[in-house]
Amino acid sequence: MKAFEFINVKYDRGLTVILDKGLPLRYFEDYLNLCGDYIDYIKFGWGTVATIDRDIIKEKIRLSKEFNIKAYPGGTLFEYCYINNKFEDYLNECKDLGFETLEISDGSINLSLEERKDIIEKVREEFEVLTEVGKKDPSKDRVLSVDERIRIIKEDLNAGAKYVIIEGRESGKNIGLYDKNGNVKEDELNLIVKNVDIKNLIFEAPLKSQQVSFIKKFGSSVNLGNIPYEDVISLETLRRGLRGDTFNILNQNQ
Repeated sequence: MKAFEFINVKYDRGLTVILDKGLPLRYFEDYLNLCGDYIDYIKFGWGTVATIDRDIIKEKIRLSKEFNIKAYPGGTLFEYCYINNKFEDYLNECKDLGFETLEISDGSINLSLEERKDIIEKVREEFEVLTEVGKKDPSKDRVLSVDERIRIIKEDLNAGAKYVIIEGRESGKNIGLYDKNGNVKEDELNLIVKNVDIKNLIFEAPLKSQQVSFIKKFGSSVNLGNIPYEDVISLETLRRGLRGDTFNILNQNQ
């Protein structure tokens, strides 16, 4: 039972996707015992899983499943394997390790819409598919118009992606929907949610200010990704209106 159980009412909580950059196994286990109830996906960032012992990865995936959390390797690892003609090996290894979800992206490479479609359709046969829209290099990402992002999102969803992640990187600045200070570009955000069902989107929001902004705009049901592992409890309090930043918004009718 949680402390102060009398205020822990059920509510429509959006997805929380955390970024694991290589947490030690025992720490990881203790961490899930503390806040695993508030996590939906764990992304093992970029290519970190390729530097860690297989048995440790398998155990972290097993522990995640105990909490109904879906773990998946970062999209950069897929990109690396794909351009180096190791795609089939990549899929086989992911399956053997126990991954049931994969991320398809082209943040550091270039894929045509047709290639993305073919890859998603192939992967969805055995895995749940998340895709990501956006480039890792800010100079390349700026070239990608809002209309192009919307088109890619729609194509990915039509091809079978369960969710599409909007790139925000670990910094949350000068990339995707964020300006150089990490502020949300409201005009671009509004265009995207006008054309795509927000329930199909996950917004990478590594900064507290961004998490507050999305919750104020869309409510506690908004899907947020690239959440630092140490911010999960903090984000949960924001979603519930248990922190000053969202207290008045979420408790105005009480």
